[in-house]
Amino acid sequence: MACTFQNTDEASPAALTDLCLSYVSQNLEWFCVKHPDGSLCFREAVLFPQELADQLLAKMATEGLLNDSTVGVFRSCEYLRLRRACIRTARISAEALQRSLCPHRLLELDAARVNADLTIADILQGLATNKYCQESLQRLILTGLTMSSLEEPIQYRFSSLQGLRSLSLANVDFYNSGLADVCSLPRLESLDLSNTSVTNLSPLLGLKERLRSLTLHQLKRLEMSTAQLLGVIGQLDVLQHLDISDDKQFTSDVARQLLGQPGILPALISLDVSGRKQVTDAAVKAFVEERPGMTFVGLLATDAGFSDFLSGEGNLKVTGEANETQICEALRRYSEREGFVREALFHLFSLTHVMEKPRPDILKLVVLGMKNHPATLNVQLAASACVFNLTKQDLAAGMPVRLLSTVTQLLLEAMRTFPNHQQLQKNCLLSLCSDRILQEVPFNRFEAAKLVMQWLCNHEDQNMQRMAVAIISILAAKLSTEQTAQLGAELFIVKQLLHIVRQKATQGIVDATLKFTLSALWNLTDESPTTCRHFIENQGLDLFIKVLESFPNESSIQQKVLGLLNNIAEVGELHGELMVQGFLDHICDLLHSPEVEVSYFAAGILAHLTSRGEEAWTLSLSQRASLLEQLHSAIMKWPTPECEMVAYRSFNPFFPLLECFHTPGVQLWAAWAMQHVCSKNASRYCSMLLEEGGLLQLENVQAYPQTHRDVKSLHTPTQVAARHRSNFTENKLFDQEDFHPITGSHYK
Repeated sequence: MACTFQNTDEASPAALTDLCLSYVSQNLEWFCVKHPDGSLCFREAVLFPQELADQLLAKMATEGLLNDSTVGVFRSCEYLRLRRACIRTARISAEALQRSLCPHRLLELDAARVNADLTIADILQGLATNKYCQESLQRLILTGLTMSSLEEPIQYRFSSLQGLRSLSLANVDFYNSGLADVCSLPRLESLDLSNTSVTNLSPLLGLKERLRSLTLHQLKRLEMSTAQLLGVIGQLDVLQHLDISDDKQFTSDVARQLLGQPGILPALISLDVSGRKQVTDAAVKAFVEERPGMTFVGLLATDAGFSDFLSGEGNLKVTGEANETQICEALRRYSEREGFVREALFHLFSLTHVMEKPRPDILKLVVLGMKNHPATLNVQLAASACVFNLTKQDLAAGMPVRLLSTVTQLLLEAMRTFPNHQQLQKNCLLSLCSDRILQEVPFNRFEAAKLVMQWLCNHEDQNMQRMAVAIISILAAKLSTEQTAQLGAELFIVKQLLHIVRQKATQGIVDATLKFTLSALWNLTDESPTTCRHFIENQGLDLFIKVLESFPNESSIQQKVLGLLNNIAEVGELHGELMVQGFLDHICDLLHSPEVEVSYFAAGILAHLTSRGEEAWTLSLSQRASLLEQLHSAIMKWPTPECEMVAYRSFNPFFPLLECFHTPGVQLWAAWAMQHVCSKNASRYCSMLLEEGGLLQLENVQAYPQTHRDVKSLHTPTQVAARHRSNFTENKLFDQEDFHPITGSHYK
């Protein structure tokens, strides 16, 4: 039983039911009180429809929120009635299972891959406490569990579950003695013994009049000869689904002999021989034609499936590697079989090279494999390569945002799981370096920035270095002020970025890597005093002076360098580090640059350094007076920029400057900066101005009698902001359009 929900279309908004269930699951303690044993119970007696109770349990399990405490809400069988219980991968104890789930009249229980401490013996013992459940339970999935602990041998048997119709014991340490017990079940119709330790299948003859589905994938310890095996299988007259696939490439000829045996299994409609040798198109075709009701044949990792008859594009579904249809069918059917997922992804990769249209249907299948095998390197390696091919360039634009969000989180998980595998990290970085993903898709950008930064510090690959710093520069601009400060506070991050800048400056190279690295440092130092301090302590100021000297005619480099130095100048305690004659000479020269973008940032540095008054100025006062005159004069000469040349997280750094009535040049720069961004992006910045109280400050500046006439004559954003007052909405998250990973220019 898969844990599924109502809305599976990522192109549509999430279903309201899913959203509500997620909210309840993630905030369960708000709605509950805690029992003395630590389990939760709803404060109010809430009667859930039975289907919603099932979905709530499954949602808690799939989101990793089901444990001994939270499962306690299901103790109330009267208000939360479970029928189809999915606890896949949950971490709950035998006692919690028995007290919270076993009292329900369950029809189905999916306990696949629950924590190792919960054994099959525990589950059978729990179910034995409810006589109604023993009769009502029809489907039981125990994939990946252990039969019992060594200390407590199994006492309860499957034969007590008299109503059971379907049982999965795949990947269980299950032996012949248990099989005899299972085969005594009076209503059993479906049995999965994949990858168990069964050596003899003769007990299956006890089910020959009712067994309709039999899965024997990878029976690695089977001791029967091919003739003996077919002798048992051939007597299962009502069998409709048979799976004898094997992804370990064993040399048994059981598939060849089965296909060549006339009249065997006349009711069969589904046969899977994937991974078997000596399978031919002719034999499969003859077998299918003898059974016209067949709907599926599994042929992945065999030598068959290449004829038109077995293309899989008609009523007969086929898994294989001959075409896209077969490969997608394999990913769909074998999502939990590690070897087959790897094989299918390998063949899919070669197809995705030439895809010219977005294929969200295929990307969803890749995601399924990634989700089910997060710790399998070969699966993640092949999947990440396919993800890049499916989302590169313009293809990502045609993918649903929710699907891209899911796949991005899975890429980050793969980077976390395999930090030292260079090719996997490279695949993930290639996929992340996408405009659509970095700008529009919701994912944990803070976690992503840390992972990419860690990669950058451990590798010297020049092409990948360029991508990594491009990603970091964009992500840093998307983070909150607190997150940026936390990221920049990691000393190794600043050191590594400065190391890259030093390399480029020494080589005299202006390339995308240098520009992206400067942008990353610019964003990381924004409103982050700790990062600014790291920059100074690691000789960042001397390095940036060298950059300015090395590239005197590169206005884009000058803009980024000065933008970062603006951030340093905003930190009052670091002003002393900037009171250096040679540094100020450079800034004064750039103040008179014909490029307004360069002059603007040079002016900002001078405005901050002179804003604290004469007592904080450590150089000659005459120089300070001269700089203030030059600052005022330069601002009055600036033309109106055609586009928004800078973006800000907040106006807070400007407010102290607006109060500098004794230095009108400082006040003028702050008012000009606020006017610029509000006039170019009114919908965003006027809301910010209103929220942060900036409008009131600007009005006070206008009303103050001693305000310089040039400041008063400036078209401040007060009128524009006033028009937006009625449309004011909260906009605390910085959401900046930065630059393209391949071409384009960054702005703060």
